[in-house]
Amino acid sequence: MSKRTTATCYCGAVQLEILTVETPHLRHVRGADNLSAYSTSKTINTGNTMTSHFCKTCGALIYRRSSGFPGLSFCRIGTVDDIDLHDEILKPMAEQFTVSRVKWLEPVEGVRQTEGMSTE
Repeated sequence: MSKRTTATCYCGAVQLEILTVETPHLRHVRGADNLSAYSTSKTINTGNTMTSHFCKTCGALIYRRSSGFPGLSFCRIGTVDDIDLHDEILKPMAEQFTVSRVKWLEPVEGVRQTEGMSTE
C-alpha cells in the first residue's frame, strides 16, 4: 500500500511530501532553503555518515540521510501530518539497540527486537 502524505516542521516553514512505500520518496514542497544540515560519523556504530536536516526557524529535525543507505531519506515520524499513518503504515517493524533500552519502557508488541543495528 502506498499513500502520499506530508511532513511539516513545528513552525510550518518546511514541508515535505512523502510517498510511504518500502523505498520512500521525499520531495520538498516548501522551505528547502530553510533547512540546515549537520553530518557526523562519530556517533554512528557502523562508521557511516549520518546527515540530519533541521528547520532553521524552529529547529525541528525533519529527516536524516545515511551513507549506509544511499538514496534513502528517513523522515522523522513526529513530523508526519496524517496521524492515522502512525498506527498503520508507519508502525515500527523493528526496535534497535534494545540492550540500552531504559527499564521502564516495554518492548513494542509484535516487533522484531535487536540488541544493535538492524540491517533488515
